[in-house]
Amino acid sequence: MLTESFIASILDTEKAKNGAANKDIGIHIHEYQPLSAIKTTFKNSVTKPNCLAINISHIFAAQAEKAVIHVYNRERGNQETIVPFPEKVTSLALIGRYDGPGILALGTAGGRVLLWEQLCTGRFVSTPQSHLQATTCLAVDPSFNFLLTGSPDASVHVWCITTLLSFSTPSTHEPSRPSPYSPLRTLTNHRAAITALITGHSSTSANVAITASADNTCLVWDYRLGILLHTFILPNTPLCLALDPADRGFYAGYDDGSVQLINFYKYPSLSHQIYDPDLRSTPTQPTPEDRWSVPADVASAVLSLETSYDGTAILSGHENGKIHTWDIAKGRYATQLADISSSVTNLQMLPPHGFSVPFAPRLKMSNVVKPRYESSLTGSNISSMERCLSETYTVTAQFASAIPRPLVSNDPMISFDHALANSSLPSDLLDEGLAQLAMLASSTKGPSDSLGRDEDTNTEEPGIATLKAQLRHARVTSMAHAEHAAALSDELLRIQAAERRKRRIKKLGRIKRMNMEEERRKRAMVAVGREQEGAMEVDKKEAEEAELSSSTEELTGSD
Repeated sequence: MLTESFIASILDTEKAKNGAANKDIGIHIHEYQPLSAIKTTFKNSVTKPNCLAINISHIFAAQAEKAVIHVYNRERGNQETIVPFPEKVTSLALIGRYDGPGILALGTAGGRVLLWEQLCTGRFVSTPQSHLQATTCLAVDPSFNFLLTGSPDASVHVWCITTLLSFSTPSTHEPSRPSPYSPLRTLTNHRAAITALITGHSSTSANVAITASADNTCLVWDYRLGILLHTFILPNTPLCLALDPADRGFYAGYDDGSVQLINFYKYPSLSHQIYDPDLRSTPTQPTPEDRWSVPADVASAVLSLETSYDGTAILSGHENGKIHTWDIAKGRYATQLADISSSVTNLQMLPPHGFSVPFAPRLKMSNVVKPRYESSLTGSNISSMERCLSETYTVTAQFASAIPRPLVSNDPMISFDHALANSSLPSDLLDEGLAQLAMLASSTKGPSDSLGRDEDTNTEEPGIATLKAQLRHARVTSMAHAEHAAALSDELLRIQAAERRKRRIKKLGRIKRMNMEEERRKRAMVAVGREQEGAMEVDKKEAEEAELSSSTEELTGSD
């Protein structure tokens, strides 16, 4: 059965401490469908909007007004570690697949962007100050190639993730070439602070980004080219955004608790409203009927929005701690889903659980490695972080299943085909290649190799070196064949044992069926005997009745 869940985090814990049940709880994992209920909670977390990131194994929560991130392990259900940083973290986003290790992107109060390979390596990369104020919004496109950052300075930067993570050091001999730690472009059409930032679900070049601002506008961008596609003028300041799963429109949350629908397909036309060049300079204002309100007694500012997996409902987190649902088809408020008693600053839907997994990952990377700072980063010299790379870059991973053993075969075609499809090269091909290289190196030695050397230090003859290399190759190959033969023998014994077990189970099944048939036959014979006895009694009674009737008739005739 499919289940759908979401994660909610709160900002203030003073209200939560008033209730004993929710004391010190900062993160809730709540089941949405089929039955609404709290599944797991994590304590000691206070997060502002856009300060929560999630993958399949961990939850990362940037603490409000602090330079630390709390890391929670979802498998063990507890807090794993606390990671400090040189400055306050004001936003988080995960770069990579939900079920992969990923890279954590961090926005700081100083206007920087930090990249942290939190699993496997601990590598840490930082940019110089790019925003004039704190980096409060982050968004990663589905192709994981671009990172968008927003700030109260009214600007949005577009970064190339592959360039930021490159191991190459910027050249100092080309001053005209832009630094790889600078944004590709800057989007500056807003006139007030950026309040929200989202990207579409497409991995193609037609994907869009939507920015919301305190100037009561939402702008739709082609962020790859830096082109403004359309402008939407809203009646209030949008505090948060959520995109339709099919990119048919988006939703904006207001400070009065209402939700606004902005439909890209509301007005039919031959060309798409967003991509029509003639409409780029013409702003659009959504209609009043597309603004949905909550009951007045529960109205509070919308701090977070999220759409359900199938796109039929919206979840909204409010300043008064309420989580409400909205019916998209009917275009109205539906019901209250939960009450956390604290400002719900972050809502994130989890992928539905219950789908069949096509393949299981072979590697498991679940150990959080703290950022590896260089010695120059200690103290106040944060400017050197822009080129930070650990001297020992190592990857730590765990195999999730048994390692497939390379195939050893006498047929060269089978070995070659297996080498192309296998995860590693077969050992016999590696040994043969090394032996051939040794033979080639020994056979190419000539008189020139001994120039400049002492005549007494003679090398071996090429023929002897070749024979030794062949002998080593033969020994290694025989050992590989012996290991393969042992593996085949073990496999044969396992298959034979399985066959014997199957035959024994079949034999026991046949005996059981025969016993059941014999029991049924005995019961049937007993039933037939009882029927015959009953029939005989019926015949006897009928004969007695006939005899009695005949005697009665004789007496009547004699009278």
